[in-house]
Amino acid sequence: MKCTILHEGKGRMRVHVENVRMTLHCADVLEAYLNHKDAIVHAAVYERTGDVVITYTGKRTAAIAILAGYKFDVAEYDALVTSADSRRLNREYQDKMFDLVAGRCLRKLFLPAPLDAAYTAFRSIRFLWKGVRCALHRKLEVEVLDALSIGVSLLRGDFATAGSVMFLLNLGSLLEEWTRKKSLDDLARSMALNVDKVWVRSQGTEVLVPLTKVRSGDEVVVRSGNMIPLDGTVLEGEAMVNQAALTGESMPVRKAEGSTLYAGTVVEEGECVFIAKAEGGSNRYDKIVSMIEESEKLKSSTENRALALADKLVPWCLGATGVTYLLTRNVTRAISCLMVDFSCALKLSMPLAVLSAMRECGSYHITVKGGKYLEALSQADTIVFDKTGTLTRATPQVVDVVPFSGCNEREVLQLAACLEEHFPHSMANAVVRAAKERGISHEEMHSEVEYIVAHGIASRVGGERVVIGSHHFVFEDEKCIVPADEQAKFDALKPEHSHLYMAASGQLVGVICISDPLRPEAAAVLNGLRALGIQNTVMMTGDSERTAAAIAKQVGVDRFFAEVLPEDKANFVQQAKAEGHTVVMIGDGINDSPALSAADIGIAINSGAAIAREIADVTIKADSLEELVALKAIANSLQKRVHANYRFVLTFNSALIALGALGILQPASSAMLHNLSTIGISLKSMTNLLPENKAPQLKHNYRQKKQRRV
Repeated sequence: MKCTILHEGKGRMRVHVENVRMTLHCADVLEAYLNHKDAIVHAAVYERTGDVVITYTGKRTAAIAILAGYKFDVAEYDALVTSADSRRLNREYQDKMFDLVAGRCLRKLFLPAPLDAAYTAFRSIRFLWKGVRCALHRKLEVEVLDALSIGVSLLRGDFATAGSVMFLLNLGSLLEEWTRKKSLDDLARSMALNVDKVWVRSQGTEVLVPLTKVRSGDEVVVRSGNMIPLDGTVLEGEAMVNQAALTGESMPVRKAEGSTLYAGTVVEEGECVFIAKAEGGSNRYDKIVSMIEESEKLKSSTENRALALADKLVPWCLGATGVTYLLTRNVTRAISCLMVDFSCALKLSMPLAVLSAMRECGSYHITVKGGKYLEALSQADTIVFDKTGTLTRATPQVVDVVPFSGCNEREVLQLAACLEEHFPHSMANAVVRAAKERGISHEEMHSEVEYIVAHGIASRVGGERVVIGSHHFVFEDEKCIVPADEQAKFDALKPEHSHLYMAASGQLVGVICISDPLRPEAAAVLNGLRALGIQNTVMMTGDSERTAAAIAKQVGVDRFFAEVLPEDKANFVQQAKAEGHTVVMIGDGINDSPALSAADIGIAINSGAAIAREIADVTIKADSLEELVALKAIANSLQKRVHANYRFVLTFNSALIALGALGILQPASSAMLHNLSTIGISLKSMTNLLPENKAPQLKHNYRQKKQRRV
């Protein structure tokens, strides 16, 4: 790509792309390409001017090389774009807004008064019909007030007031539509499929390939805990699939040969092979958008109360108009009251405030699937943490491999990695990564792999049953034993480490020792949450009592529970809810799914299992718990803003009605102040809830983490 540097500073550069007509599609692909590069902290492409602004880290020459190496005709880059709707949406509504404002100005400047009056009367038909239709259906809603104010103004010959009212109503409606669609688009893109690689069966073997390489007709293998990356048809196998992301139904659906699978759903139990219908996860975005638009998840009880209150206040506005006329016998004063209603501001500002808060969460790498979860989070007083991968690092390290039964370290780690690579979890990832770092290849040596939730993995290798997992699973459930002559070596295992036990044919063959350090920000995050209203902090883990106690002491939780099963976590959450607490559950694994579903707000760490992310109400993308503080702060601030909006709308509009009734405000002034206040409070509702000088430095921290990966 040929480009010219327009200006630059330290770590920042603005360039102009030469000899290329920058279409919306070209801009989307280029921006996605640049933002996928580790050396690029942030990139923005402006299609109207053909300019690109990048913030980069490292050497200037590296950033220039990335720009120079880009080619517009590479089809593979298209897969990097989640959606092309955002840029097109902005362009569409920018043009609409310009047309509306420019048209209004041109008519007032150049259109003769008689023609302007005729045009105003013609434009009023739509508003009048809406009011008549509501009246015919015996509904007293805001459309009735709009129709009456416009109609009475026209009858009095006050075309300027009628025109101003319609212009402000159109402007507000356009702003609402634009903001809502933009918020939905931002939310949908943040919820889009996050699968990089999938298992594809080719010539009888399974190969891990990038999702972008999958083609229609390929045979894709998915197992328990995996997200289904593409639409397809089951070829063989059987699985129970959670389709809550698309249908809202929490109960899993059985999928057998011939059944249809949908991208973004998750396998809860079993495994299957399916034939991909499309490439690269196509249509996933559209399905998410449709799900969001149709789901009641978006609406909090606050929004519903605002909508209900708005309709209830319409008769009071009409009543105030009637009383004013009866007392004063002054039509002008009555019309001044009629020009004011509470509904517009309430119906517009409340949803915008919620959607804007959800969008602001996205800027902190947090995906919130519905406004009602922010409302619940503001009321939360109890938070339950999973330990491994949540309070501790999401990338634990293998620090030692202790072989038994005549095996060596390489054999133990090779077989363990072969089994663990099929099931995404922080501990499993640590084993696979350790094998890779030591140059140990782990080709498939086993038969069908069985995952036992919260326990471990079982399979057969060379006719022998091989199991790997927790102490309870290996020694109590599977009745495996330690070789008698190696008991002393087993007893000498360091207690500060987490242990994965592997046995073959009922006898221990190796122990993998894993260091799972506490996240450095964990203690500070808990203190921050307490300051924001969290009263009870709980940690639950399947680890031993000794390991759990050490972690609990370091992080400073109020209570902890060790050696718990998934149902134990869910039972605790349900009991706490029954006691009147509003409970937040944070986890990352398949074993956390029951508790995430049971909690008032389930929060999943993005690096964890796909099923946890799908079931959860909130997903944290960044590798840090600091986002929890921002999330809680946004939720609390949202409720304060909602209550402030209520007070402002009721107070300001009541004042306008009173001033109109007293004859201080004329109808045109009442209409203008009312509509301007509606737009003003709506614009205020769209602003960030956390000021830059007070918000946690999460965006900066995230940028630094990205830079450190380079």
